[in-house]
Amino acid sequence: MPTAMTVALAAGLLTATAPTARAAAGATLPFTSVEAESATTTGTKIGPDQTQGTLASEASGRRAVRLNSGQRVEFTAPRAANALNVAYSVPDGQSGSLNVYVNGTKLAKTIAVTSKYSYVDTGWIAGARTHHFYDNARLLLGQNVQPGDKVALEATNAQVTVDVADFEQVAGAASQPAGSVSVTSKGADPSGQGDSTQAFRDAIASAQGGVVWIPPGEYRLTSSLSGVQNVTLQGAGSWHSVVRSSRFIDQSSSSGGVHIKDFAVIGEVTERVDSNPDNFVNGSLGPNSSVSGMWLQHLKVGLWLMGNNDNLVVENNRFLDMTADGLNLNGNARGVKVRGNFLRNQGDDALAMWSLNAPDVSSSFENNTITQPNLANGIAIYGGTDITVRNNLISDTNALGSGIAISNQKFMDPFHPLSGTITVDGNTLVRTGAMNPNWNHPMGALRVDSYDSAIEAQVKITNTTITDSPYSAFEFVSGGGRGLAAKNVTVDGATVRNTGTVVVQAETQGAATFRNVTATGVGAAGVYNCPYPANSGPFTLTDGGGNSGWSSTWSDCSTWPQPGQSNPDPDPARNLAKGRPATATGSQDVYTPGKAVDGDADSYWESGNNAFPQSLTIDLGSSEAVRRLVLKLPPSSAWGARTQTVTVLGSTDGSNFSTVVGATGYRFDPATGNTVTVALPGGTALRHLRLSVSANTGWPAAQFSEVEAYPTS
Repeated sequence: MPTAMTVALAAGLLTATAPTARAAAGATLPFTSVEAESATTTGTKIGPDQTQGTLASEASGRRAVRLNSGQRVEFTAPRAANALNVAYSVPDGQSGSLNVYVNGTKLAKTIAVTSKYSYVDTGWIAGARTHHFYDNARLLLGQNVQPGDKVALEATNAQVTVDVADFEQVAGAASQPAGSVSVTSKGADPSGQGDSTQAFRDAIASAQGGVVWIPPGEYRLTSSLSGVQNVTLQGAGSWHSVVRSSRFIDQSSSSGGVHIKDFAVIGEVTERVDSNPDNFVNGSLGPNSSVSGMWLQHLKVGLWLMGNNDNLVVENNRFLDMTADGLNLNGNARGVKVRGNFLRNQGDDALAMWSLNAPDVSSSFENNTITQPNLANGIAIYGGTDITVRNNLISDTNALGSGIAISNQKFMDPFHPLSGTITVDGNTLVRTGAMNPNWNHPMGALRVDSYDSAIEAQVKITNTTITDSPYSAFEFVSGGGRGLAAKNVTVDGATVRNTGTVVVQAETQGAATFRNVTATGVGAAGVYNCPYPANSGPFTLTDGGGNSGWSSTWSDCSTWPQPGQSNPDPDPARNLAKGRPATATGSQDVYTPGKAVDGDADSYWESGNNAFPQSLTIDLGSSEAVRRLVLKLPPSSAWGARTQTVTVLGSTDGSNFSTVVGATGYRFDPATGNTVTVALPGGTALRHLRLSVSANTGWPAAQFSEVEAYPTS
């Protein structure tokens, strides 16, 4: 793996400035969730487990309760409620039901459970395994329960794993707006038996500039709607008006003014087929449109938005059980606001902006609550200009995903990389980050990724809370493996609690400034700073002040820290100079300073010619006890014997150097491998090692193919 590079954080990060008090992150929700593992049960609690492909790893809190037939889990109602939604899983190929009891009395209604919408396979996605184990099912109880009442769920005819129950007080059905056109007046069947597609089309045509009313009932659509513009589609509430459709609106353009609100669209998508437009909205609603108060479930994607959607507002909706993204702004989104939504169990990025064909500009994801995306990120920003991600609450990401990803991964062209200012403010990330099986190392809770191009935008990450990340808190990586720079990043005001491995995971060249970042319960070390490929350049962390709790650095770049693993004891035989940043007073052509610390004795640094003295300086990263130097030239016999006169100097601050070993002539001879050893005095401690060369009998320049520094004599 890559070797260690520059860590410019000061040694003593002693003080912390707490971020200003802020409103809680996430959406204001009409329900209260209760975890099954916190309830009373005759079943078996499973988890916690973060291993990809396990049932517990996809559960909220990484825990759930498994019920065999006849076993039950009993919740204490946290609020007044007349409706219940349950997140559950049953074994593949099975179905059954949950009996419901209120204060010991069995209700006539049951909750049907099925594996039909679960166990999704996406073999074309590298690193994916069978996933999407859970599903959601809802029930109007037909009675009110009060806080403190006991509500029990009993498995029948199947093993059922219960994850979480949502308690909600659902308002009565809304009344038809005056002057609206009801779909039933055009022949729609509210029983769900007949095909209501044409009735919806006729109502939309009749209501231009007005409202299409969807009364309480269930309506079946067998094909998608198009030509939707200048109209409001309104239901009696998302528990009352239900449209059964896997492709609700599919249109490439619209003049806009489309407002969709207050009903449910529930599909029949059981697998992910990316070539199929199995989405609630596929394409464009046009400018100045809105989507609000919707319940969207069992689709491939909630909204896959292309074309003109300027100033679209998507707010206060529920996205459940998509096989791919919840919402994707697929280029050309200008002024779009996505806010106050709840997303659970998405099969890809829950919310994404992907600047394909044209950049997404001045658009935002704000105050959303996202839980359990089971194949990718909670929020992903792939390119775009002046984007905002603010006050979101994201929890329990699974494979291939971070809580938030700020990325230049393009997937295809033409792609528009990040530019302008990317604002990431006030977000709370809980149990986010995951092992990436393609990289064979973890992804952090918040990831900045120069995947296909360097980060040129100003990335401002402020007022962040990261709790219980299984691996790292902040990751800087070039996911394509090319070592492109992740730079221009400021992290200001963050609280990190109980991160599994490190606070900062730096895997590519670049730079970030950290201010007012406090950490407690750090699993392994404060910083992993090992850019890849080796010698691609350093990642420089600048201490802006106010940091505490994460000053240590992982010492061995050949290994990945494991959750809870302490820093390994340093290898006494390690070469302290290998892969470290090297500078020089000059260099000749391609023979740059980094060649002297790259571990390859056949490559070399050569200074400018005929300009003695010349010097090479290596930053060891921290003050080290150095007892021995090994200086090398290429071992080839073509390199004739020569003597170089070298002075060894050292410094702890990079500015003030003192002599460690005075000027001495060292004989390099191919007969002995062109290698010399320089013993340093006992007690020598330095961070910056400098070799000053004043003469070379074989060439009019300073030359080293390797400079090795060891802590042992």
